[in-house]
Amino acid sequence: METNRPLKATAALFAGLCIIGFSAILIKSAEAPGLVTAFYRVGIGSAVLAIPFLSRLKTFRQNYNAKGVLMAVLGGVCFGIDTGLWSIGIELSNASLPTLMANLAPAWVGIGALLLFKEKQRRGFWIGLLITFAGILIMVNRNLLVVDGLSYGIGLGVLAGIFYAAYYLFTQQGRALMNTMTYLSISTFAAAVTLAFIILFTNYSFVGYSQNTWLIFIVYGAGVHVVGWTFINYAQGYLKATTVSPTLLGQPVITAIAAFFILGELLTMWQITGGIIVFGGIYIVNMTRLKRK
Repeated sequence: METNRPLKATAALFAGLCIIGFSAILIKSAEAPGLVTAFYRVGIGSAVLAIPFLSRLKTFRQNYNAKGVLMAVLGGVCFGIDTGLWSIGIELSNASLPTLMANLAPAWVGIGALLLFKEKQRRGFWIGLLITFAGILIMVNRNLLVVDGLSYGIGLGVLAGIFYAAYYLFTQQGRALMNTMTYLSISTFAAAVTLAFIILFTNYSFVGYSQNTWLIFIVYGAGVHVVGWTFINYAQGYLKATTVSPTLLGQPVITAIAAFFILGELLTMWQITGGIIVFGGIYIVNMTRLKRK
């Protein structure tokens, strides 16, 4: 049985990757504002995760760690903002480019670790970062002087990646103090509360959407957020970080392919070329940090 675990973990990793790769497709397909779709992702996800969390409430109380809970809450706030910005970016532009920009998170994590924890970065990190930014410039070269939906989508995707990096930094500390499901449950609930407060201060509504959109909300929350990330978390327990982390960079690729066949989204040659360069830069950044560890 033990010898089968790496194989099962690899299968789980790719299954989880394919599931989360459809996130942007669901956001784009829902007949609701991106911010509302983001809320129902973590809202429904939080409700599903509450079942295993409440069943282990006694254990949680016995092993209560105030710092761990704080890290989970702060991480959840950052994840909620990240998901909201990314969803709005997809709503304003397309499914592919904001998703690619949001995956710049490893670069922001490296910069954050340098500023907050004085963690020195290798030369490869800075080379990868320069390549990444060069790719972004190629992607938006014809939009530098034009402020449109595509520009907003790319900008919001970059901003979302910064908040996801903050979520990752909080998670690094929080996961050392509590198990995966407990951390995921608390951070997801915090993300839902964060997005709920943001929606309350907008003109958006929590209700009044079509039956098809409610179905998308359920699939997005229970399927993508819970099932997809449970598969990935399982894989993380049996595979090396040098396998898991680079593999997850495939999300924008899956999203772009799915967006082409399902949504009919076409990318220009500049966007494809720039996207490949960005992907290469992020890969170098990611691998440099993993080798350092």
